Amino acid sequence: MRHWALFLLLAIGCNIWQIEAEFFTSIGQMTDLIYVEKDLVKSLKEYIKAEESKLTEIKSWAEKMDQLTHISTSDPEGYLGHPVNAYKLMKRLNTDWLKLENLVLQQTSDAFIANLSIQRENFPTDEDESGAAKALMRLQDTYRLDSESISKGKLPGAQHAAFLTVEDCFELGKIAYNDGDYYHTVLWMQQTLRQLEEGEPSVVTQAEALDYLSYSVYQMGDMHRAIELTKRLIAVDPTHLRAKSNLHYFKKLLLEEGQSDQRMDEEFYQSQSKKEVDMRPDNYISERDSYEALCRGEGIKMTTRRQSRLFCRYHNNNNHPRLIIAPIKEEDEWDSPHIVRYHEMLSDAEIEKIKEIAKPMLARATVRNSVTGILETANYRISKSAWLADDEDPVVNRVNKRIADITGLEMETAELLQVANYGVGGQYEPHFDFSRKEEPDAFRELGTGNRLATLLNYGTSVFWYNLFKSGEGDYRTRHAACPVLVGSKWVSNKWIHERGQEFKRPCGLTEVD
Repeated sequence: MRHWALFLLLAIGCNIWQIEAEFFTSIGQMTDLIYVEKDLVKSLKEYIKAEESKLTEIKSWAEKMDQLTHISTSDPEGYLGHPVNAYKLMKRLNTDWLKLENLVLQQTSDAFIANLSIQRENFPTDEDESGAAKALMRLQDTYRLDSESISKGKLPGAQHAAFLTVEDCFELGKIAYNDGDYYHTVLWMQQTLRQLEEGEPSVVTQAEALDYLSYSVYQMGDMHRAIELTKRLIAVDPTHLRAKSNLHYFKKLLLEEGQSDQRMDEEFYQSQSKKEVDMRPDNYISERDSYEALCRGEGIKMTTRRQSRLFCRYHNNNNHPRLIIAPIKEEDEWDSPHIVRYHEMLSDAEIEKIKEIAKPMLARATVRNSVTGILETANYRISKSAWLADDEDPVVNRVNKRIADITGLEMETAELLQVANYGVGGQYEPHFDFSRKEEPDAFRELGTGNRLATLLNYGTSVFWYNLFKSGEGDYRTRHAACPVLVGSKWVSNKWIHERGQEFKRPCGLTEVD
């Protein structure tokens, strides 16, 4: 997939998810792990073949010796009365059994273990696994996917079947619990219980899942349900000391609040025990609601009257020499702020070449610190990116020239072409590309002024101005990249700065010109 979702959001606040995924921020690099695993499987099969060969030889020896000892023990003295038998017994015990011992002790797994040890350096870490789990939960929230659908692999657009076992669901719940995320703990412990109740075999027990579930429900403030779940836990495991202690504590809290411990109606309890809690975290704010709605294809819809003002045209940028013969297809994407889309901006061959160049250079994407102006990683941007200079490859130089031709802007002061790859749950939360008045040092080290305009390439391209002609920031250009639900997303962008554009885009006289 080469899709990039650009969304304009009117709200300004930003809810930051604490995601530590490093390995899983780039599908481009994760594909290497597929081949690592394939190599390990090959090595494992060679080890199995060697072990089978060794076992065949040992089995043959055992069968031979079984026949021999059957004869020798039937008449030991008569057997040893033959000098050849006596000699061969000495030989077997002194030499042949030693050879067998060496055969049994032979480490046919050495090559496999060595390969595994080497490859282990490239394996994901605990942090990577945790990050991938949190990315899955982020997708669950953004696209309103219930735990059962995710567990059964029912994801929109998914081409490969994938299922979560009881152990998988339990581990997801534990990761959420250890992060203090009781909302998702409840969702995944409920799914764990659901699959156990359906009869799926597992080493995870109902008691283990109920232990996490009951306490998480308590943490979310539902005391009555926490008590019912704790009673259910005790019924499953009468020896569970912590459950008994918790039940006493929960009842005490209810009494302090002046409430009695009345057992819920059985039918109501059964319906509640299977129902997924649909509560948002305390730090949930309105912009995330808009952001997630837009990611689902909901949200702001343009009126027919506004749509009638949008046009398509062939754009040659005032008869630019390179665009006269081959003008580019330009389409109005949005009216306010004005955003245009350029069709067939990059060829498939150029896209593949840029991805090929960028892949070995991909590193965790950074954002510029608004106080220090220094590039650093941030939890609200989950992707990997590479910066490509003009001299990296002729195709990069050609693309930069094309951007200059189409926009009519100077590229000398623009930032390098950035290529980003988003992997599992990869996203970029709502943000501005330009620096605000409270961030005077954001681009000081570049010495090229603020980010005047942004061009995003993803097959087609979109272009907009971040600043009004007066130099003031246009707060309507707040945008985001939605979490990747299925597949891999590649995008390249060009940030064009103010310096050098004085005669290409003259200043306006009012603040919103």
